[in-house]
Amino acid sequence: MTKTIKAGTLGFILSLAAAQAAMALPANIPVAGATNQPIGHYEFCRQYAAECQPIEGRDSGPLVLTQANWKKILQVNYDVNAAIEPLTDMEIYGVEERWAYPRSVGDCEDYVLLKRKMLMKAGISPANLLITVVLQPNGEGHAVLTVRTDRGDFVLDNMRNKVLLWSETEYRFLKRQSSQHAGKWVKLQDGRADAVGSVR
Repeated sequence: MTKTIKAGTLGFILSLAAAQAAMALPANIPVAGATNQPIGHYEFCRQYAAECQPIEGRDSGPLVLTQANWKKILQVNYDVNAAIEPLTDMEIYGVEERWAYPRSVGDCEDYVLLKRKMLMKAGISPANLLITVVLQPNGEGHAVLTVRTDRGDFVLDNMRNKVLLWSETEYRFLKRQSSQHAGKWVKLQDGRADAVGSVR
């Protein structure tokens, strides 16, 4: 893990931001208005209503990324990925879709919920920790955690320990939580269309 954290310096972030600018893609994913909440998140909010409320105060904008909070983001992503064994909801609960905090096993949404909770405890605003639904190149849905920062939107994924800018992933971004209300969702304008599968 030491290598991962050392590789995650602000210099690394700045190089990614420079690559982003060269590709003429926005550092933060464009939002295109309200959309429906995933059924799994709706059911989760019925159980954890306090976690699906309007964000307290005004949205003060993306997280100002410092070396300290970048290291925390990397550490949480790595720790949760290492601690939780990936299993489907059908294997765990015998149902198609259930969002829950994992103890030792979980699917992609469960990883996201735990990472979000740990980063909120570390002092990052929920306005900048957004559950995000994406499409994999094989057409399957997937959930990741987007950390909204002044250096761009970074993706925490249970399929990799490396934290990437959204545009450096192979995913097509569909929708995510609103930065103003944790129980509301917004559509995303990926802008890469058919090129998504080639972005690695």
